[in-house]
Amino acid sequence: MQSTQRDDTMHDSTTTATHALADYAHGLRYEALPADVVRLAKDCLIDAVGAAVYGHEVAAGEAVRCYLADAAPGPCAVPGIADARYGAEAAAFAGGVLVHAAELDSLRQPGAGVHPGAVLVPPALAVAQISGASGRDVLTALVAGIEVLFRIGAATKHSAEARGFHAPGLTGPFGAAIVAGKLAGADREMLRRALGIAGSLGGGLLEFAKAGDGGLVKRVHLGRAAQAGIVAVQLARAGFDGPSSVLEGRYGFLHAYCERFDVALLTDGLGTRYETPTLCLKRYACHIVAHTPVYAAQRLRAAHDIDARRIASICIEGAARLAANHDIKSPADATLAQYSVPYCVAAALLHDADDPAIFGKRLLDDPAVSELAQRVSVVATDAQGLSTKTRITLDNGTSYEEARADFPGCPSSPLSREQLRAKFMRTTRALDSAAAPLFDRLDRIEEEANLHWLDAAARRLQGAHA
Repeated sequence: MQSTQRDDTMHDSTTTATHALADYAHGLRYEALPADVVRLAKDCLIDAVGAAVYGHEVAAGEAVRCYLADAAPGPCAVPGIADARYGAEAAAFAGGVLVHAAELDSLRQPGAGVHPGAVLVPPALAVAQISGASGRDVLTALVAGIEVLFRIGAATKHSAEARGFHAPGLTGPFGAAIVAGKLAGADREMLRRALGIAGSLGGGLLEFAKAGDGGLVKRVHLGRAAQAGIVAVQLARAGFDGPSSVLEGRYGFLHAYCERFDVALLTDGLGTRYETPTLCLKRYACHIVAHTPVYAAQRLRAAHDIDARRIASICIEGAARLAANHDIKSPADATLAQYSVPYCVAAALLHDADDPAIFGKRLLDDPAVSELAQRVSVVATDAQGLSTKTRITLDNGTSYEEARADFPGCPSSPLSREQLRAKFMRTTRALDSAAAPLFDRLDRIEEEANLHWLDAAARRLQGAHA
């Protein structure tokens, strides 16, 4: 059941969605937030920091460190990097790339083309370190950003990707602008203008999924979205503005990018219902559409002691999007392998799917994964969302089947504290003994007066990358 809230930020029915969303976010206060909503915002933060630390272990992490080598110094720490600080724009970009670098970052369920961990947490951390914001301020800003981001995503009906756009790169700047603006102390009018500007700062194409190369650009989309939120607020503060009808106008966001949309969802329940409980934390280091078949394969393997060498075929039935974009039999790089349902399911049947490393470069280097992936067929049905049916047939004709609509981390099956901590410890293993204290401090972030300590736990990791 979703949490409810009082309508403390009334708005005129004639105002635009931009006005309503900005006014709502401006008026949100920590003291009014229900405990479960605060808890989920904190989970999003913890999960994103863990994903960012792990991001240094993959190709995008190496690339972003090279990018930062030429960045100007500033006051903002980047998770996983010690003894170096950068300007807010560079820190937010790097953070967004790192959180998304290994496909470990959070989203919404049902899906709406939004990635809150990657696009909201990096600008929140960057601006908080400039403004001296407290842990409570950060959690409040994250809730405001999630509420705005998720409503905009829901209004798109997740249809922008049918036109070839990578949705999180389009929706992300709006939520990031709310988070950055709220922590920077923006008033209502500045938040409205920042949203208007954010609509012209989004981007990202899905061609990487079809071209057979260039997959690493997918990580850039999330970094640019996180950075765009800060840029939008900076520009609004400097006197720039944007259209107040940026979301629903004739040439606004929804009309320009989406094949289908519902304007009413932009403000549906605003002030009376929280969207934050639809937060979804990933379990595996692969694309979200692979999670239910990977989870099913993992469960079937354990329940029936399946020997992958005896598998004759694997059939995965799911939504049309699954077959259209994710039936990749010969991925050219690790990013596309994580995007490939056949590769991810094959890896889950051969290795420990809970280990994020198996979905990295090892996916491409393991001939057994490649060989098994060729025996996986992906079939489009009238299934909705993440619902899939996975059927494994052995060489003697025996078949095992499991249908899944969710996995641990979905709103219907949220991670316990122990499960979240276990994932965090897996993703931050490079921090060694510093990982557990970092989790504990983040888990009590509402007690922190500021976030100037953020780079302290990265010192062990810095040595590993030296």
